[in-house]
Amino acid sequence: MKKGLFLFLLFVNSISFSQILIKGNVFSKTDEPLEGASVYFNNTTTGTITNSQGEFELKIKEGNYTLVISFLGYKTKQLLITPQKKDISINIKLEEDSSILNEVVIKKTVYDKNWEYNLARFKQAFLGRTKLAETCKIINEKDLYFDYNAKANTLSALAKKPLRIKHQGLGYLITYDLVDFVLEEQKLFFSGFARYEDLRKNIKRKWKQNRLEAYNGSQMHFLRSLTSKKLKKDGFVVNQFKRVPNPDRPSEEKINFAREFFKLYNKPVNLSKNISNPKTTLDSVIVTLQKARLPKHQDYLYKKSVPYEDMITYNSNTPFLNFKNYLMVIYTKEPEEENYLIGMFGKRKKASGVQTSNIVLLEGNAQIDKSGVLINPNAIFNEGYWGFEAFANMLPLDYKAFESK
Repeated sequence: MKKGLFLFLLFVNSISFSQILIKGNVFSKTDEPLEGASVYFNNTTTGTITNSQGEFELKIKEGNYTLVISFLGYKTKQLLITPQKKDISINIKLEEDSSILNEVVIKKTVYDKNWEYNLARFKQAFLGRTKLAETCKIINEKDLYFDYNAKANTLSALAKKPLRIKHQGLGYLITYDLVDFVLEEQKLFFSGFARYEDLRKNIKRKWKQNRLEAYNGSQMHFLRSLTSKKLKKDGFVVNQFKRVPNPDRPSEEKINFAREFFKLYNKPVNLSKNISNPKTTLDSVIVTLQKARLPKHQDYLYKKSVPYEDMITYNSNTPFLNFKNYLMVIYTKEPEEENYLIGMFGKRKKASGVQTSNIVLLEGNAQIDKSGVLINPNAIFNEGYWGFEAFANMLPLDYKAFESK
């Protein structure tokens, strides 16, 4: 499962000791104040709602953020905010959402067995299959509409209202404004805006423990360890490998020809037949279909314990994830979950006792914020354990591990 390309549109904060005041007003296009509008920094625990005058105040540390403003019946607005020492005052005007297509479509939704099946697929892909995913409940499931394209084998989803997700495992109430969701076979893309709120003012010890477990070994943990040069201390081992086409696997053209030939062949065929020297077209087709089961690629490990300078570069003191080919990131302090070992189709993997993830750069390099998260999550692709850990294992980006200890 491609985690997202676990694809949030996020800009996040830097760790700093100073608090900066962000205040402003939210109006309609006709200058009417909007009471009850949600104003929050994306994927953090910092947010509020406007008062009767449309006013709001938030305090935040220095860094890079996306301020999200949403109000039912109006288009959600995002503003890039980079507070640096000085307080900021802003006025925001929201436009009415003239597109009623989504609302009309969802009103016509039939909550039948097909909808329930698509809901189950959505939750497994979006929330994930981890033990924490089992503790998540989408409160307003019936605001979801699904569209399945059988020809392309894709499932897309949209929501009439922001999803309200009660996360009993981590102790959060999450409001998630779903922008996109497309599941294509085993590849997943979704994006949106999230606001985290503690379920209780006093955080339970179990929540603190679960938050720390979710953080340990995560991509956020890895990037923070990388920028602070504490990989070995924190339990990370990083190797580097190349991925090349498998020379033993036939080309897609040959495989497609073999499949078409097999469809047209009307006689019984033993596809498990051992053929060392094909003499007929049918023999060649059987061999081709047998080899089609081989993996498309082969991985060649060529560097162990990759040095920092081969993973991260700096431009004007700004860190960038920058490496060639693939990185294999191994977290040695925790084993894999049982659900990961079982896999999607019930075939159990052999336990290794560590959590292994592969990453590849999609855009040449990826800027890392000072707090240790990617400015653009679309810039990398995750495989392995990070691909298994979906939304239910994500923490707000202002999470600090020491707060759970």
